[in-house]
Amino acid sequence: MIIKTLAVGPIMANCYIVGCENTKEAVVIDPGDEADKILMALAESQLTVKYIINTHGHFDHVGANKKMKEATGAEILIHTADAEMLEQISIASQAFGMSVENSPPADRTIDEEDQITFGDITFNVIHTPGHSLGGISLSTDGVVFVGDSLFYGSIGRTDFPGGDYNTLISSIKNKLFPLGDDVVVYTGHGPETTIGQEKRMNPFLK
Repeated sequence: MIIKTLAVGPIMANCYIVGCENTKEAVVIDPGDEADKILMALAESQLTVKYIINTHGHFDHVGANKKMKEATGAEILIHTADAEMLEQISIASQAFGMSVENSPPADRTIDEEDQITFGDITFNVIHTPGHSLGGISLSTDGVVFVGDSLFYGSIGRTDFPGGDYNTLISSIKNKLFPLGDDVVVYTGHGPETTIGQEKRMNPFLK
C-alpha cells in the first residue's frame, strides 16, 4: 500500500494519497487545497484516482474537490450528513477570511459499514461524528484515516455547527479504540500516531 501525506492550504490540513501498488489505482482523502501539488504527487507515483473521499465537509478538507474532479474524473464520496456542506464551502471559508470554491455535489454518499474498494485495497467506513455530523474514518490493514476526529495528543474541535464533545469522545472510544493499539492513525492535521499512544497519553481520553 502506497501512502503519501501532503499538508495543504493555509490551515495545513493533511491530504492523503493511498494507492494500490499492484494496480496503481488510488484514492485521494481530503484534498483541501493545492490541487496541483496533489496531482503532481499522483503523477510521480503513476497513480490513477478512482475516488475523492472527504472525511467531513469542512472547507479545509474539501476545498480542492472541484479541481481534482475536473482533472481526474474521480467520484466524490462523503457521508450523507455532511453532503450538503459541499455547496456551502464558499460561505464557510469567508468566516476565516479565505475564498474557496464550492465543491461539486457528491457522486455517492457513504455511511457506517460501507466499503470502498480500489485495486487490492478495501476501506471500511466508520461513522465517527462529533467534530461534524457526518465525520467518517477509513480503516484498512493496520491503519485508519480519521479526519479531524482524533489528533496526536488532542481531539477535533466541537464548537462548529454539528459538533458535540460527548459524541466525539464516544466515537473515539467506541469506534476507534476497538481497532487495536497497534493501528496507525493518520490525522487531519499534524503528525500520525497510534491508537495505543492516544489511549495512554491523550489528556482528553483518560
